[in-house]
Amino acid sequence: MRLATPRHFVARLLTLAIAASLLTACATAPGPASPAEPPAPRVTLAPDAKWQKLDTVAYRGKQDDIVFINPNLGWYVNGAGKIYKTTDGGKTWVEKLSKPGTFFRTIGFVDEKLGFAGNIGTDYFPGVTDTTPLYQTLDGGETWTVVGGIDGPVVKGLCAIDVIHTQFINSGVMDKRTVIHAGGRVGGPAFLMRSLDGGKTWKSQDLSAHTKMILDVKFFNENEGFVMGASDADTAKSNAIIIATKDGGATWKRVYQSTRPFELTWKASFPTRKTGYVTLQNYNPDKTASQRFVAKTTDGGETWKEVPLVNEHNVRQFGVGFADELTGWVGTTNGGYETRDGGASWTYVDMGRAVNKVRIVPAAGSKMGFVAYAIGVDVRKFSSP
Repeated sequence: MRLATPRHFVARLLTLAIAASLLTACATAPGPASPAEPPAPRVTLAPDAKWQKLDTVAYRGKQDDIVFINPNLGWYVNGAGKIYKTTDGGKTWVEKLSKPGTFFRTIGFVDEKLGFAGNIGTDYFPGVTDTTPLYQTLDGGETWTVVGGIDGPVVKGLCAIDVIHTQFINSGVMDKRTVIHAGGRVGGPAFLMRSLDGGKTWKSQDLSAHTKMILDVKFFNENEGFVMGASDADTAKSNAIIIATKDGGATWKRVYQSTRPFELTWKASFPTRKTGYVTLQNYNPDKTASQRFVAKTTDGGETWKEVPLVNEHNVRQFGVGFADELTGWVGTTNGGYETRDGGASWTYVDMGRAVNKVRIVPAAGSKMGFVAYAIGVDVRKFSSP
């Protein structure tokens, strides 16, 4: 057997080293660049667009939620246990349910037939006797039944419902599913309900280790989402917080916390996956603590900054809705504020008092490409005649 000379041995080592480096380079070299995400569509507000008061039943105080499947078909709820429906874009409304003792705080619809309404529950508002957290309809709101068989801890009450339609791989085939989250409540305790099959089955989760209240919920798919909350059930000791999950709620991370006492989050609006806004409520009785803020993210919720809204002690923020990354509205105790530059500046607008929810509804063929609905003391619509 012929032994390799030192020179041959070194050459062989060099050959092997070069081959190994080529293999490594092939393994680690980046593939073709992914196509850039298309820029988010921008809206242009029509000069004659404005918030118009709709003809609805008078209500004493703040009404909490409104939802539309399309520009014409929608429902709203309030604390008197009422559910109303419109089929003509808010021109007329028909009462579909009256349930005294129930405080309907939130409503969400999957399609024209399937919908859910959440009750705040007992021991928070006077006169509320209903302990059922969630109701459903299978016929567009004509009839409502109790959602039972919830797997997990008993849910005290609900403040938010989030409905998304998403895709998943089912036995190697791309399929669709409807994911629903329902969370609550203001004042605590903090429970999150979750359905991965369009509301057929539900599981509940106790999130008290991460937040003491749940005021709003926003998910982008079955795994990634946010819960808007508060660090303490005692508002005087609370900071506003936002927690996030990337694994469907198995683990949670606090991604934002304010530094002011008497503060909690309220509602969220994500016009794009990257850009989102969350209203921050402050109840500090000290009138020198008057600056009001909105939390904003431009990196999908990884980091948040505080955007000044207005410096007025008597202003308390409620609902928020953005039509694109720059154009949106915040409802407050004494009216609304509009921005067209992503919160760099705000202008007072008359969109009603105590607007708790703002819904942006795509409207193909309209001047602006959308209409918006807002609910508070009354119900208003933003559109161009």
